Amino acid sequence: LPVYLDKAEYEQHMGKPLRDVPSPDGKAKNYPEYFGIEFKEVIDSLGLQAEYSRATKKYDDGEYDQWIVKAMENESEIRKIYKEVSGSVKPDDWHPLQVVCENCGKIGTTKVTGWDGKLASYICEPDMVKWAKGCGHTGAIAPFKGKGKLPWKVEWPVKWTVYNVDVEGAGKDHGAAGGSYDIGIRIAREIFKTHVPFNIPYEFFLFGGAKMSSSKGEGATAHAISKILPPELVRFLMIRSRPNQPIEFDPNDETIPRLFDRYDECADHHFGLVEEVNKDFARAFYFSQIAPIEATFRPRFSRLVFMVQMPHLDIEAEVAKLKKSPLTDSDKKELEKRLHYVKLWLNEYAPDSVKFEVLKETPIVELSADQKAFLSQIVEELKIEQTGEELHGKLHAIRKASPLSARDAFGAIYKALIGKDSGPQAGWFLEALDKDFVTKRFQELIG
Repeated sequence: LPVYLDKAEYEQHMGKPLRDVPSPDGKAKNYPEYFGIEFKEVIDSLGLQAEYSRATKKYDDGEYDQWIVKAMENESEIRKIYKEVSGSVKPDDWHPLQVVCENCGKIGTTKVTGWDGKLASYICEPDMVKWAKGCGHTGAIAPFKGKGKLPWKVEWPVKWTVYNVDVEGAGKDHGAAGGSYDIGIRIAREIFKTHVPFNIPYEFFLFGGAKMSSSKGEGATAHAISKILPPELVRFLMIRSRPNQPIEFDPNDETIPRLFDRYDECADHHFGLVEEVNKDFARAFYFSQIAPIEATFRPRFSRLVFMVQMPHLDIEAEVAKLKKSPLTDSDKKELEKRLHYVKLWLNEYAPDSVKFEVLKETPIVELSADQKAFLSQIVEELKIEQTGEELHGKLHAIRKASPLSARDAFGAIYKALIGKDSGPQAGWFLEALDKDFVTKRFQELIG
């Protein structure tokens, strides 16, 4: 039972075909349709063109019927394939089919006990599985037109045949030696006498270090990820990695800012803004786009994270300073979009280490003589009109000339202004603050 469902309401449906389980929102036709609609929204938002087919309809329309018969006629051979390929030993009374109980409507609790070529006899066992309760009914049913279902490892090669599949990627667990794909190959060739598609095994999508699991209802959904990234960044996240490389995505750390930085780097290669263009970087950016895009100014995500936490700043003006020219309409549109995702990340996912607020009152902190000397030199630098970049360079030069480590030197700045040991890039941070305010704060701590 997925963790996100109400146990009292959904426990009664355990064991039923998913199409007979109600939608979590009470609006969609059924449980799988709810997620199908949600996933289709994601596919559409990414600008991908896809045709959709429902397994339920294939079963109901009888397109799988002949393959059900074929599987049941060759059940001993299928048991043999399972054993030879994966080492899984199926008992002699195991059949490659499950049917829907005519009494309680469950399929997860039924065991097929016989087959006469037309009807499958079965029993709905009360204790067959731990997660559902069978009603004990026995009967015989024609397992066609949606009343029966093949097990996954047999159904997969049926789909290859019905859809005439040429290429199909699958998770690396399916492609492992002795896995679903190897079993499917044997069943397709030996039982169904059909072709085998080219396989592209791909790695896992890791969310916070854990594999996304639809069967357990854990991890993140594609829909959730599509809400915290613009569509071109979702595409970039997938495209930039080879299929055999795992994708680690954790919005609760620096993954999103780093992803934007890498995307911007590839954009520079695509638009020829670097001396030596890396064609792979340029291609990754190109195929991430949903529509043709022009070379707009893209302020760094991390810089905007800093700016939105400085309420007094005119962000558009500050970004224009970074660009060193007025923003175009396209620049403003890009900025507006990025600010949306910056604020979303800050409010919902960002670690405390990147969040800050300038203290209104002077904090009580202990500073060494060297740290006070460092702040004193900064006070002198603030008397000079200079950009954040220039000031940042001066701060590093002053620090290198002092006996302080970078942590202790810049830590003095952050403790004085935000009460933390670390913070945003110091030069731009100080440049954005009122100089008289910073000077007064430092002088109070220097003593």
